[in-house]
Amino acid sequence: MEFPNLPQQLKDRRAFLTAGAFTIVRPEMVRGAGPARLKAGLVGAGGRGRQAVVDLLTADVNVELTVMGDLFEDKLESNLAWLRDANRFPKTHDRVKVGPDSRFTGFEAYKKVIASDVDIVMLCTPPGYRPMHFEAAVEADKHVFCEKPFGTDPVGVRRFLAAGKKSEEKKLTVVSGAQRRFQREYVETVEKIQSGAIGELRAAYAYWLGTPVIQQPKGRDPKWNDMTWQHRNWYSNVWLCGDQVVEQHLHNIDVINWVLGMHPVKVVATGGAVWRPRDAVHGSIYDHISADFEYPNGLRLSSYCRQFPKGLYTNVSELVVGSKGKSNCRDLGTKDINPYVAEHVALVKSIRGEGPLINHATALAESTLTCIMARESAYSGQEITWDQIMASNLDLSPKEFSWEARMESEPLPVPGQYQFR
Repeated sequence: MEFPNLPQQLKDRRAFLTAGAFTIVRPEMVRGAGPARLKAGLVGAGGRGRQAVVDLLTADVNVELTVMGDLFEDKLESNLAWLRDANRFPKTHDRVKVGPDSRFTGFEAYKKVIASDVDIVMLCTPPGYRPMHFEAAVEADKHVFCEKPFGTDPVGVRRFLAAGKKSEEKKLTVVSGAQRRFQREYVETVEKIQSGAIGELRAAYAYWLGTPVIQQPKGRDPKWNDMTWQHRNWYSNVWLCGDQVVEQHLHNIDVINWVLGMHPVKVVATGGAVWRPRDAVHGSIYDHISADFEYPNGLRLSSYCRQFPKGLYTNVSELVVGSKGKSNCRDLGTKDINPYVAEHVALVKSIRGEGPLINHATALAESTLTCIMARESAYSGQEITWDQIMASNLDLSPKEFSWEARMESEPLPVPGQYQFR
């Protein structure tokens, strides 16, 4: 597959990214070669975090969970009990070895998990914390399983990119939660598309039309301070979740970036909230965004995500159209094991040097920025370029991470009033 109008530097970069995923590079060894028992620590003991632990322990019998950290003690303890349930998890519960002195809570919990003797740090908090936590893990020379997305604003994701560069230099394994990159149907299909199976690519489409994530339908407990409320209801707060286009639709947009081997150069998007009520429960995010991306070779990606109530039309898929046919990006491959487990099989093999060195820090950070471009274009009503997002000073992080911090609810962005910066 050729892109005749692609600048040479992007052709070279695309070739590097395509080849890099399949090049055997022996990473730094953890306790030597062979079936060494690896220790993992979890940062963020929510639903996604606890399931990631199950997937990791299922992937390899020589891995155990030894440390956990979360903002909230009740979340940590309830999900630790869930992981230890022998009836639910007869094959993995006995490798959950988190003692009383290895459970940490509060805003500094991640530091204590990373400072322990774990080999793998699992970053599964809301994504607003991802850059800070990833940077600390890399500085401590830890291998990382990193849930997507890799941040919620340009400043944070550029911080992640800088730490990602260090992780590459250190030959650390960084596996993302973008499990399609480990799903055999996708992997084999993408290889064939990149080898010209459907000819020269002409257009791409990405969809996540699903149902809303409402975490606190009953509203705020009067006992909760601002920080507690926003974290208990994190999906409705853009600084923590990034909006649906970043937190969820990233899966589909990342597939297109992966197929093309590059990120777009600009986007025009539109969106709003036609279903979500204007209240604190539903927060400051949109319930639909459509985007028109343009890539360096002129190819366009039409992207659409929405979260409407159950019972309405749904569609989670990708489509690429070439001069000789089309593909949904998985129809030219074969099925294999659960991709959520497969990503952890690849993680452990990469750490032990039994497979290719995997480091998705740069690729997934660029896909995260791609999604942030769309959000900022929809919020502002402006065309947003890659150069603008790379120069943006938008930082959504609170000035203070403490239970006493006052956190005002953000208004729903209105194009023409909201200013991209």
